[in-house]
Amino acid sequence: MVSSKTSTSSPLSSCSSLYYVDSSSIIRSHSRLSLHCSITVQETPKLARKMNWDWLWPRHRQKTKAVIIAVVNKAYVEGDDRSMLDLFLDSFWHGENTRGLVDNLLLVNADQASYERCRFLRLHCYRLETDGVRFDKEEVYMSDEFIKMMWSRTLFLGQVLKRGYDFIFTDTDVLWLRNPFPRLSLNKNVDLQISTDSFNGDQWSKNNPINTGFYMIRSNKNTVRLFDLWYARKDKSAGQKEQDVLNGMLHGNVFTKLGLRVGFLDTLHFSGFCQDSKDIRAVTTVHANCCRTIRAKITDLSAVIDEWKRFKRSAINKTSSTFRNLKHEACAHSWGK
Repeated sequence: MVSSKTSTSSPLSSCSSLYYVDSSSIIRSHSRLSLHCSITVQETPKLARKMNWDWLWPRHRQKTKAVIIAVVNKAYVEGDDRSMLDLFLDSFWHGENTRGLVDNLLLVNADQASYERCRFLRLHCYRLETDGVRFDKEEVYMSDEFIKMMWSRTLFLGQVLKRGYDFIFTDTDVLWLRNPFPRLSLNKNVDLQISTDSFNGDQWSKNNPINTGFYMIRSNKNTVRLFDLWYARKDKSAGQKEQDVLNGMLHGNVFTKLGLRVGFLDTLHFSGFCQDSKDIRAVTTVHANCCRTIRAKITDLSAVIDEWKRFKRSAINKTSSTFRNLKHEACAHSWGK
């Protein structure tokens, strides 16, 4: 699913500082790698001088071919009882055939607090800095800072594509209940597979409303160009989050001109609060979309993972295929209704 093709013409160059563990020690002890770099949102990012991403996924791990990327800040790693990151990682622990995938997870940290938490958990950590902007608190959905954070994320992910890596991007408010790779297409002609807020029954239909909280993308000249064009629209899209802009490009002629093939993921398998999967025996991921605050997401995702654990340990999983009545009430109330 993932290539590690490194282009010698990549614009990645200088970096403020780069902390790493010697690659031989990683191979010997499976130690985690931490990176620290700066990124400027006003121009092409300068991520690393001689950054060797293969240190993150040395050859003995390449058989899984699964680079998974998530972005967090302080608000997502701290909580009164459990944090969003705690829930996210718990889902890998309790999911089916998901524990080993954590070895292929790169956690991109938007502030120092989340970076320190990531290092404490001994995950693969990447410290992302955005000049002139601090992302060290909860950015409420569609606030100005929320939109800035989404664009910063887009810029970074575009640079990952330029390094030649295919990847899955996932929000941390997505529970991984099963390994998603058996549900994703292995067809190399499919450039992008993206989750939907609701599914209309046709995996190739542009009328499926997209959600950038979970997608798999292949690195090629067309997807790299897509991210360049996407980010270039940032300053001309005031009040719009990056997902809205991508959706406009999808329904315009950009994807067609680039010759991109896009698959839209069925909510039966890639579920969310906007449209729940009705089959607990089929569901792969559950996304707390259609929800405004972190507190509400944690409350309702906790209910989902508790229901999942009950399903796994009960004989009911042999006879029942439905989730119990999960209404996601905290998320419904998060909109102030």
